[in-house]
Amino acid sequence: MLAEIIAVHPVLKARDVATSIQFYFRLGFVMTFCDALNDPRYAAIRRGPVEMHLQWADPGQWENSADCPAYRFLCPEVDALHRQFLEAAGLDADASHGPLAVPANTAWGTREFHLRDPGGNVLQFYCPLPTNR
Repeated sequence: MLAEIIAVHPVLKARDVATSIQFYFRLGFVMTFCDALNDPRYAAIRRGPVEMHLQWADPGQWENSADCPAYRFLCPEVDALHRQFLEAAGLDADASHGPLAVPANTAWGTREFHLRDPGGNVLQFYCPLPTNR
C-alpha cells in the first residue's frame, strides 16, 4: 500500500517577496508565515485549502524566464473567480489586457484564464467543461 500524500505546497520564486505578498493579498490570499516583517525573503500564503510559498530568488535566476513552471489551480467557478480577481486588481470587467486573460474554453476540454504574478510565475485557473454523453 502506498503512503498517502495529502497536499503539495509549491514554492514560487519572487524578485521582491513583499510585493508578491501584496499581489496575493489582493487576490484573497492571507499570509500564514513570514520570516521578517521588513524585507521578507520567505513567506507562506493561503486561500482556502490552497497554500503556496514565496521565496526570494537571486536576479541571476531570472535570466531565462521560459524556465518558469506554470501552476494550475482547479476551481469550480472560473468566471466568478476571474471577476473577483478583476475587481481586486481594479480592472474593467471587459478588460482583455493587463495581468488577466479573459476566461475561454480550450480544445483540451477546460475553461480557464491565466495571469502572471509580480515574480513572473504563471498561474492558470481552470475547470473541466461538462462532457456530452
